Amino acid sequence: MEYVSVFDILKIGIGPSSSHTLGPWRAAQKFVGDLIRSSQLQHIQDLKVNLFGSLALTGKGHGTDIAIILGLNFQNPEKIQYYEVKEIAKRIISEKKLRLGNTKEIAFDIQTNIIFNKGKELDYHPNGVSFTAYDAPNSVLVSSTYFSIGGGFVHQEGVPSNIQNHKGKVPYPISNAMDLLSFCSNRSISQVVYQNELELSNSLMIETKLLNIWDVMKESIFLGTHLEGELPGGLKVKKRAPGIRQKLSGIDFESADHLIDYLSKNTFSFDHMLKWIGCFAIAVNEHNADYGRIVTAPTNGSAGVIPAVILYLICFEREKVNIKDILNFLLVAAEIGSLFKKGSTISAAMGGCQAEIGVSSAMAAGALTECLGGTAEQCLMAAEIAMEHHLGLTCDPIGGLVQIPCIERNSMGAIKSIMASKLALESDPKLAKVTLDTVIKTMWSTAQDMDMKYKETSLGGLAVNIPVSFTEC
Repeated sequence: MEYVSVFDILKIGIGPSSSHTLGPWRAAQKFVGDLIRSSQLQHIQDLKVNLFGSLALTGKGHGTDIAIILGLNFQNPEKIQYYEVKEIAKRIISEKKLRLGNTKEIAFDIQTNIIFNKGKELDYHPNGVSFTAYDAPNSVLVSSTYFSIGGGFVHQEGVPSNIQNHKGKVPYPISNAMDLLSFCSNRSISQVVYQNELELSNSLMIETKLLNIWDVMKESIFLGTHLEGELPGGLKVKKRAPGIRQKLSGIDFESADHLIDYLSKNTFSFDHMLKWIGCFAIAVNEHNADYGRIVTAPTNGSAGVIPAVILYLICFEREKVNIKDILNFLLVAAEIGSLFKKGSTISAAMGGCQAEIGVSSAMAAGALTECLGGTAEQCLMAAEIAMEHHLGLTCDPIGGLVQIPCIERNSMGAIKSIMASKLALESDPKLAKVTLDTVIKTMWSTAQDMDMKYKETSLGGLAVNIPVSFTEC
């Protein structure tokens, strides 16, 4: 049994896509890192990158090529500055030179060195990328293939999973929701998860990393509500969150904390609360679409749901929320996300958007329920309700961009998660006909039945019914 850590599910990265941007970025970093460790880097004269499956079909719109050159350049998605993402990529593209590992310079033309093999798919997963390094013309030095399996997770062909196997090492081994409940007779879900994380780290490190995650979430909301402009990619989508924020408050806030303080100290109508929740979610995903830093939760395309629901909790639901509540929210959300990863998928290329917005909504619903005093049974009931009403949701990004309908879907997912929590808190889980394990199983069977064109390929749905004046995917 694999133990999926909180920090496997909640990762800091650059948008717009966890599977098409962050995953390939990490794969490129790993490829170069292996070259450095094997002392092969200095022998490389040329490099070819081949993209397969969904990466080839919608990689342009998701910035896969940009992510790869930044990863090969050894930029860190957790540290690189917002303005540097486009600046460094633009320089590499214009100069047609790449510094592998930021040390070894080679000629590299993004138009010819990165090949989009549309119509070709590798066996293991729809998101495949291979790197082939040459030490002389037609002389292969090393070649490696990776699969971006969703949520920023990367699997290298022929190498054991990058998720460590902690079987027997954590006090509460969990493979499904029933296992989780069996450990919650006298403790909360967050307490169970925290005890498991203590086997991998110490309390200071866990809390520091969770606080860092929360800081990135806050910053993405703040920047998303204040940075105006047009999203990249060709659809000419204008950012809406700054305008919504201005209409609702008339204030240019100095920081995320200033925004939260303002919202917490004022009373709002139901209509205004709905608008603010939508604004939060849209802000994060507009920032994500603009190559901003966000928290993969569990994916980049669904990154806005959890921050929006946490702000709902802080600003509109409770008179006082302390930092422990926020940490517990993240612990519970991550554990629910891990249940979907183990029992189904968090990859839109495997399961459609039910695997992204559906899972994030379930994560937020369960976490909110614990923070509002719900039992473990009610938390899982909330997660089940949220996912139940996302089953079958397709992934059909127009132009291959994580913009339409992806950005608005985050606001829908946030509202659904809040409603699911409210229903669960007013219900007796013993009377429920559907369990979380059942809905996870159903989600996976639905994913298998779903036509490939509805799985992040832009070959079906809105993507083929809305004409675009450019070719991006």
